[in-house]
Amino acid sequence: MSSFMKAMLIVLCALWILLELAHAKHVRTTRHYKFNIKMQNVTRLCQTKSIVTVNGQFPGPRIIAREGDRVVIKVVNHVKYNISIHWHGIRQIRSGWADGPAYITQCPILPGQSYVYNFTIIGQRGTLWWHAHISWLRATLHGSIVILPKRHVPYPFPHPFKEVPIVLGEWWKADTEAVINQAIKTGLAPNTSDAHTINGLPGPLNNCSAKDTFKLKVQPGKTYLLRIINAALNDEMFFSIANHTLHVVEADAVYVKPFRTNIVLITPGQTTNVLLKTKSITPNAKFIIASRPYATGPASFDNTTAIGFLEYKKHSHSNTKPNNNNLKLFKPALPKFNDTVFAMNFNKKFRSLANSRFPAKLPKTVDRHFFFTVGLGISQCSKNQACQGPNNTRVAAAINNVSFVMPNTALLQAHFFNKSKGVFTTDFPSNPPFKFNYTGTPPKNIMVTSGTKVVVLPYNTKVELVLQDTSIIGAESHPLHLHGFNFFIVGQGNGNFDPKKDPSKFNLVDPPERNTAGVPSGGWVALRFLADNPGGLHLKRFKSIFLINTYVSNRVWFMHCHLEVHTSWGLKMAWVVQDGKGRNQKLPPPPSDLPKC
Repeated sequence: MSSFMKAMLIVLCALWILLELAHAKHVRTTRHYKFNIKMQNVTRLCQTKSIVTVNGQFPGPRIIAREGDRVVIKVVNHVKYNISIHWHGIRQIRSGWADGPAYITQCPILPGQSYVYNFTIIGQRGTLWWHAHISWLRATLHGSIVILPKRHVPYPFPHPFKEVPIVLGEWWKADTEAVINQAIKTGLAPNTSDAHTINGLPGPLNNCSAKDTFKLKVQPGKTYLLRIINAALNDEMFFSIANHTLHVVEADAVYVKPFRTNIVLITPGQTTNVLLKTKSITPNAKFIIASRPYATGPASFDNTTAIGFLEYKKHSHSNTKPNNNNLKLFKPALPKFNDTVFAMNFNKKFRSLANSRFPAKLPKTVDRHFFFTVGLGISQCSKNQACQGPNNTRVAAAINNVSFVMPNTALLQAHFFNKSKGVFTTDFPSNPPFKFNYTGTPPKNIMVTSGTKVVVLPYNTKVELVLQDTSIIGAESHPLHLHGFNFFIVGQGNGNFDPKKDPSKFNLVDPPERNTAGVPSGGWVALRFLADNPGGLHLKRFKSIFLINTYVSNRVWFMHCHLEVHTSWGLKMAWVVQDGKGRNQKLPPPPSDLPKC
């Protein structure tokens, strides 16, 4: 072979390798998981109880995928409870049947049955999580989702030496299903949890828990990425590591402008990624990792603190093993449980990267304005129910004074098959039914209405939504989660929202992009989002000899408080997003194994 031919062969081989690498960078992988829902005996706080788990694990198994991957999870229900799983924060572009909230996008998976959740991760990377989305089963039925960037795409921050999931949770000695059922029966607040946990472990401040303590073993001079998830049912949490600074780099699977903090505040439903840079030389000390509640409401709460330990490993060439009993112990200083000033200041630190690689694609103009009050109230119990509130009333929660009633069939199925009559109505109010001093003296009448009401949005509507806390029964922070979308937090403040003055202060340059936002206690938060997750009305007719069905292909997206007690009381609603005209702006028909009610 001539020298010229050899040279050409080398060049062609090099080009082929480069093309393969370029292809590999964007290749999509299908990742398969099987979730067996089963009971498992677990011992905590001196007693053993049987809990609902995935594959016997608590917290549940971690899902790992890359941006662009398809994820297929077969969920098989081996327990007595109805089950559904929500993939919290996943956009579910054209895969709304896989979103998971029971009686919203699907009927639950009945005992002995199964369902395959099938979705593609589009334009997302970072930390999200999955959890049960029916009753209070997510107390033990939850786990992390790690979405890595596409191959050969780096993080926009220093690559960590190691990545560590940190799942914050709650532990009840009692059966959580019995707890919420009793509360619904009496109309009063449910009993609180008995302990908080870090990766399922309460730590040595609790009885019989010295061995049930999370330990983060680190090497000196290294950078660790902590993927923090608040999986607690009813508590926002402070998180801190003694004598160590945390660098926040991501929230709800969206990169943010990095900022330093000693304390992270995280609501149920939120995720926060932080970089932990360890000390350059192994200290003769160990450091407490602490997590305890941020609570602003009138009700009692679990005021326990979960702790773990950050422990340094000795260098491999050292012959001596550290005696942890002789190490100096450092404790972090956490804010007071109701430190609303810290909460507001911390949340205002979040900013989108808003650069050419990661632009902030927020709507600069608005098509529809909504003003929603969120808070508590009371509702009348039926005559055959013995509620313990005044005059046979119970505690309720509402958005714009509407306490949402869960249907007996899934909203998306009812809407898709044009059988929504009698299931829901499309008259959810865009504003409160009457104005009052929302954060001042409450009105005399604090009764709420009830119904299964939704808002209908045309495809690609630019939405601005102001969420206003109220002082009815008591001002309180509310973490609101929107399914199917990320939104931009363009403003927040204390007191009553002023529609004349406050919009001029909105951040329309680099607002944080999230899927769960804390409505400040006695304050407000303003969100913007584009209703682009396809759901105009698209009709298909399928005829048979016996039956004619009309299909109306839209999307139904749930929005609710992520304090489970408030969701149980009715602080929730749904958005119906109509289909667009394009082929990729319509929801496909449901999968054949979609559970039936």
